[in-house]
Amino acid sequence: MRLVALGGLGWRTISLIACETSVIFGAVYAAAYVRLSEQAFQQQHYLLPKAALIAFVAQLCLYFADLYDLRVINDRRELFVRAVQACGAASLILAGVYFWLPDLIVGRGVFLIATVPVIILVFSWRLAFDWATRHVAPRERLLLVGTNEGAVRLARELYERRDHDVEIVGFIDPDPSRVGAPIINPGVIGTVEDIPAIVRARNVDQVVVSLAEARGQLPMDKLLEMKLDGVTFTHLASVYEKYTGKIAIENLRPSWLIFSDGFQKSNVQRWAKRTIDIVVASVGLVVALPLMALIALCVKVTSPGPVLYHQPRVGLRGRIFTLHKFRSMRRDAERTTGAVWAKKNDERVTEIGRLLRRARLDELPQLWNVLRGDMSIVGPRPERPEFVSDLTRDIPFYGQRHVVRPGVTGWAQVQYTYGASVEDAMEKLQYDLFYIKNRSIALDLFIIAKTAKTVLTARGAQ
Repeated sequence: MRLVALGGLGWRTISLIACETSVIFGAVYAAAYVRLSEQAFQQQHYLLPKAALIAFVAQLCLYFADLYDLRVINDRRELFVRAVQACGAASLILAGVYFWLPDLIVGRGVFLIATVPVIILVFSWRLAFDWATRHVAPRERLLLVGTNEGAVRLARELYERRDHDVEIVGFIDPDPSRVGAPIINPGVIGTVEDIPAIVRARNVDQVVVSLAEARGQLPMDKLLEMKLDGVTFTHLASVYEKYTGKIAIENLRPSWLIFSDGFQKSNVQRWAKRTIDIVVASVGLVVALPLMALIALCVKVTSPGPVLYHQPRVGLRGRIFTLHKFRSMRRDAERTTGAVWAKKNDERVTEIGRLLRRARLDELPQLWNVLRGDMSIVGPRPERPEFVSDLTRDIPFYGQRHVVRPGVTGWAQVQYTYGASVEDAMEKLQYDLFYIKNRSIALDLFIIAKTAKTVLTARGAQ
């Protein structure tokens, strides 16, 4: 699995982090040399770890300002503003650290002196990097066979995102009358017979074929002949997964799921994941206990009814378990409606419940579900049985999300906003299938880091 699927954490992001680490270190050393006398500077034996602390805090703030998410930064003004905001936040954090641990100070005023060159150098480096990746860096060139919905969706997602080193050369359509027809950008540039010539003329790296398009519509013997002649073919589903971090379920065939890599995990991996769940949940419950007591008091005082909300959810292998949350809705929220989707600005949510949901604090009791083995720290979101029965009927492969324990957080939760419809459930299922196929300890840690960022920035809550 390429790291590019992990929210843009590919070679571009790694290059940004490596270079900006050097920039921050250089600025701190230069500021220390300017601020301190040469003799004092030479006596700074422990400057390296102190500079490393500044670099860590600064890059953490750059991360929370979305400066390592290449899909977010759209113009230079936004880039500059976010860089200034990140450095300002780093200054406040370091001021707090230095107040409690003054031995970590490089020298009085060193970080403030370093801030200006850091902003200028990061901004300049980003502009140079953006130009180089657009005009110099190699790009993978794809030729899409077919103009069905799946192929168009892949092209549109890649066209709209700036964080992928990939280029769509064009579309192939079996119908000669369609040549020249616009799709998005570009359009249909040839028929099946034209594939070898287009591959040679336009330096195509991969010819992407949809299984739905191939069966009954494309001459497989001709494609096989091209394959033996050196043309590289790949499944649309594999390319879609590689570049979007989700598995497209429209026109997906069970054969692709059966024969593709992933899905099967060793007993050692399962044991390691369960061990991490127990440790994180135990530590989390102990650390959060005072906060949970305060939340319980606030819920009790501000709204009549129980503090905790107990609700049946569907877990591993379809087993029903009781999920525990702090109550964020009125006690009689579903008395007349029954089970309904939550929605934006839901009038059933209490004032304190709105705050809890925005900060995800209403989900803290789920750590007990993790300890019991009902849930994992990372996994698909557990749904209510009333919704699962309908979604399983309406959405293909929906039942496959129950082959793993549901999670307090998950790949779909950090990549997509809160779902409140069948369409949202279908979109989130594509992320869930990606997670189930590629799950690993490294991916779990990445999701936990994204979750921390989502919680602290209060994004996606309902």
